[in-house]
Amino acid sequence: MTETPVLILPGLYDSGPEHWQTLWERTNPGFHRVVQREWARPECAEWVATLDAAIARHEGAVLVAHSSACALVAHWAASHPAGRVRGALLVAPSDPEAPAYPKGPTGFSPMPLVRLGFPSIVVMSANDVYVTPERGTAFARAWGSTLLTIGDAGHINAQSGHGHWPAGLELLRRLRDGS
Repeated sequence: MTETPVLILPGLYDSGPEHWQTLWERTNPGFHRVVQREWARPECAEWVATLDAAIARHEGAVLVAHSSACALVAHWAASHPAGRVRGALLVAPSDPEAPAYPKGPTGFSPMPLVRLGFPSIVVMSANDVYVTPERGTAFARAWGSTLLTIGDAGHINAQSGHGHWPAGLELLRRLRDGS
């Protein structure tokens, strides 16, 4: 199989230098970060347009979304035809309708609860402050995703100590290989 491109989709505020998304990108030349114009006060429609342009440049990519970027993928999938991406790894989806969701972003709520149209894995934590286990499970079901709960893992980011996160890379490999 030829190398499938990977699009790294950080959530709000981008992923810092010690975030697993950044570490993966640094060590894998086929991984491409989708850079948004506004990280702190984004407009969902603008993020969707930026993602769509990146997908046009990397047809058949696997999307690797963290936090608010999971909502980005859901919004993109709800308004674009299936078949342009190979799959999505959706890690620590935040709930744009929850009281803990940061102020500033617009248009991410309500969360689209429609089947994504491509294989996906949702990875969530039992103690993520940005989504309850019930809502995360509802997202995964609605999106047609395989759900993996990894225990008390916080927001599955640098602050929760995930570093390079080899288990996540293995999930990504499964999506890339179609296994």
